[in-house]
Amino acid sequence: MEKQEEVVTVKLRAIEATAESFKEYGQVIEASADGEEFGPQDAQLDLSRGIPRFYIMHLENRPLKFSTITHHASVTQCLGSIGGHVWYLGVAKPSILDSTETEGDMGTNIVRSHCGHFYVPPAIEDVRVFKIAGPKFLKLNRGTWHAGPLFKADDMDFYNLELSNTNVVDHTTHSFKKNGVVYTIDD
Repeated sequence: MEKQEEVVTVKLRAIEATAESFKEYGQVIEASADGEEFGPQDAQLDLSRGIPRFYIMHLENRPLKFSTITHHASVTQCLGSIGGHVWYLGVAKPSILDSTETEGDMGTNIVRSHCGHFYVPPAIEDVRVFKIAGPKFLKLNRGTWHAGPLFKADDMDFYNLELSNTNVVDHTTHSFKKNGVVYTIDD
C-alpha cells in the first residue's frame, strides 16, 4: 500500500494591488489622461526577444487556490480583466540567475529550466497574493513567478500581452504540491 502524501493548506490574505504594494513584482497601471507623455507611470515593457502577442484570453473555473506557479524568463507580461472585474494573482519575486551566479556551489537549490535558463524555486513563505479591482492592469517584471489569474466568477476574459511563443518556449512551472503545499486565498 502506497503512503499518501499529506498536503498542508497555506491560507494567504489578499493584498490590494497598488503601485507601492506591487513594486517588487512589476507595476500596477491605471488610467491616465489622453495625451499624457510616456513616463514611469506607464508599463515599462521588455518585448525585445520576440514578436509581441496581444490577445483576449477566456478563462473558466479558476477558483481561489493554487499549487503551481509559473515564470517567463524572456518577457514582461501584462494582464488585466476585461471590464475591470475583481481578480487575484499569486506572485513571488523573480529568481532567474545569470551564468555567473550558477558557477560553483552556492548552497542553493539551483534548477535548470527546460527552457535553458537557471533559477532558484520560490520559497513557500515568499508567495503573496494580490487583489486587482477596477480599471487597471498588472505588468509583471521579467521572471516574476505568478499563479492565476484567479477569480470567484464562473468565467472571465482577460487581455494578455506577452510574446507570440511565450507559452511554448518560455514557460517554467514550479509545483508546491511536491512540497505538500496548496495555497488558498482569504478575501
